[in-house]
Amino acid sequence: MEAAGFALAVAMVLFNMRVNPLGWPLAILSSLLYCAVFAHSKLYGEAALQIVFAVLGAWGWWQWLRGRGDDGQSLGVRRIGARGVFAGVAFVLLAWPLLGWLLQRHTDSDVPYWDAFPTVASLLGQYLLGRKYVENWPTWLVVNIASVALYMHKGLWLTVLLYAWFVLMSGAGWRAWLKLAPVRRPAAA
Repeated sequence: MEAAGFALAVAMVLFNMRVNPLGWPLAILSSLLYCAVFAHSKLYGEAALQIVFAVLGAWGWWQWLRGRGDDGQSLGVRRIGARGVFAGVAFVLLAWPLLGWLLQRHTDSDVPYWDAFPTVASLLGQYLLGRKYVENWPTWLVVNIASVALYMHKGLWLTVLLYAWFVLMSGAGWRAWLKLAPVRRPAAA
């Protein structure tokens, strides 16, 4: 199951880097497989996240095919701006300890706060990816680095390799999407 989820996730990232909507159904399938893998490893935040990812995968697929930007045009790769970055960081800093506390209180997780960080930050990354914001890639870079250490701790070695590869692909995706995003120019004084 872990191997199948691994293969689907690799293909998904390659499609996402190319802004190809076929990455979304691969994400849905990979998420469903990884839900079972993580639940078995008592990573309940990560397991629940995979269910959310499957649902958000359907939303993201729809966004990439039919979604519209604030200007009413179909979505293109774009930047979120300083206000959006601040809101994203604030979301993670507020939701991370809350989810960590919930996992500590209501599950037998041995790493509730460690599990909570990539879970919460991944929600932000998924939203940013679904709306084609360049900033999804640095968000995933941070998530993937934290996840490599978490999965090493849990002995999920194939998943460690996957997330180490994700670290590299996050950087490559970031560079690729920066070339696609229009350059923001400051307003004239």
